[in-house]
Amino acid sequence: MPDAIDSPPPFPPGIPAVFEIARRLRAPDGCPWDREQTHASLRPYLLEETYELLEAIDSGDDVKVLEELGDVLLQVAMHVAIAEQEGRFDAAQVSEASAAKMVSRHPHVFAEAEVHNAEDVLKNWELEKQRQARQSGAPPESALDRVPPAMPALAWVYNMQKRAARVGFTPPAQDREGQELDRLSQLASTADSDRDREERVGDLLFAVVEIARRLRVNPEDALRGRGRRFRERFARMDLTLRQSGRNFPDLTADEMAAAWQQSEPEATIGELPASR
Repeated sequence: MPDAIDSPPPFPPGIPAVFEIARRLRAPDGCPWDREQTHASLRPYLLEETYELLEAIDSGDDVKVLEELGDVLLQVAMHVAIAEQEGRFDAAQVSEASAAKMVSRHPHVFAEAEVHNAEDVLKNWELEKQRQARQSGAPPESALDRVPPAMPALAWVYNMQKRAARVGFTPPAQDREGQELDRLSQLASTADSDRDREERVGDLLFAVVEIARRLRVNPEDALRGRGRRFRERFARMDLTLRQSGRNFPDLTADEMAAAWQQSEPEATIGELPASR
């Protein structure tokens, strides 16, 4: 680890240095480039710094992780400085809102709720977000709507599948990806370690990309299209359940399969667009 700084710069008490630096850069006599930035113009830099942090974490180098965490924090500070100048919110509000969210979504830590494992925590997290959305009067949305579509297709689909599982959705057996999923399950069950399972999944994904290349199909576009169809169909099913006052965990396997079948694009529900 790098040596600690003996004499930190004399910023006002209670104001983290990086936030004050961002304010100074945005000041009238600050940096011309930083003063021109907006939330939108800083988007690629936030993404770039995030990937650099992920690379540092993979390296296991604490010095690099510390540095890249600082770069990500600077991006946060710049967005806060922009918002402060526009009179929208400040650093204290960002911190307080984040803290309040964490407290409300961890009742097993800050209240009397009980959980048995990490999976219970994730399910409670999703249910609490839905409850808060209903109380706030926000427009109805499914758990998948909160997964940013701007993510790379593989990460996007992976996170949508995780969110669906957290709220109790189990894809009906006949709708799963058939022999490919069965083969993957068999490979994973015979693997000797997490690393072996990861390598075998990697082999399958690599093979799928090779098939796509031979067919002259962009695998990113193909997976994103499949993800859109899944999200739209899930939203139809979720809307129907909520209108009937039920949730995914309330359904038996047969009811889940029937509800999923009814959510086919041809079954128009509300104003949701068809998948095809």
